[in-house]
Amino acid sequence: MRQIVLDTETTGLETSQGHRIIEIGCVELVNRRLTGQHYHQYINPRREIDQGAIEVHGITNEFLADKPEFEQVASEFLEFVDGAELVIHNAPFDIGFLNYELSQLGEQFGKIESRCAVVDTLKLARNKHPGQRNNLDALCQRYRVDNSQRDLHGALLDAEILADVYLAMTGGQTTFQLGAGDVDSSGVSASMGIRRLGADRPALPVILASNEELESHQRNLDSIARASDGRVVWRQLESE
Repeated sequence: MRQIVLDTETTGLETSQGHRIIEIGCVELVNRRLTGQHYHQYINPRREIDQGAIEVHGITNEFLADKPEFEQVASEFLEFVDGAELVIHNAPFDIGFLNYELSQLGEQFGKIESRCAVVDTLKLARNKHPGQRNNLDALCQRYRVDNSQRDLHGALLDAEILADVYLAMTGGQTTFQLGAGDVDSSGVSASMGIRRLGADRPALPVILASNEELESHQRNLDSIARASDGRVVWRQLESE
């Protein structure tokens, strides 16, 4: 399964006011593993950026002056995401802007939803944590994902962080960077968040219980048996 975790930055909040996309950041997941493949592009919107937006993402008109327009990067972007499932936090916002940009190019590109399925992680978070704050920073804190570099919003960094949050929120990842910190009950490293391990990692060692530990375990089971009239699940499983 191929998924693309996506984020955008814009000149403002409403396409109805002619606001445009100025940055797109995407990271690729295949079978719930970050592959290292990504797409990142700054875009010249050919209009002024709202001051409030600049305070959020720090991107200025001067910085974007020599960047390509959306029309020049549309085909490359669509080729990267085509056929994937898009994972987006507050998806209606980003999808609305992407569809607005595509609509400015004519009908030949259609809408993003015709090319990709869409998962809204904000909706997932609200279902999983009703009545709580579910913005990206709050989810990072809840799932112990490192967002210490997120002084300003940035599409690629936010996409990378969202990938970690999404994997933790939907059941964690199958492999973790062990030894970097304690791992809590959700399977997330307290200090590093979810990270990938290479396919060439060494096999994990198997450490058997000592005789003393086995004897202590049996004494504990004896104590449970006396208190429960012999109903000890562990011994029932052993007998099976």
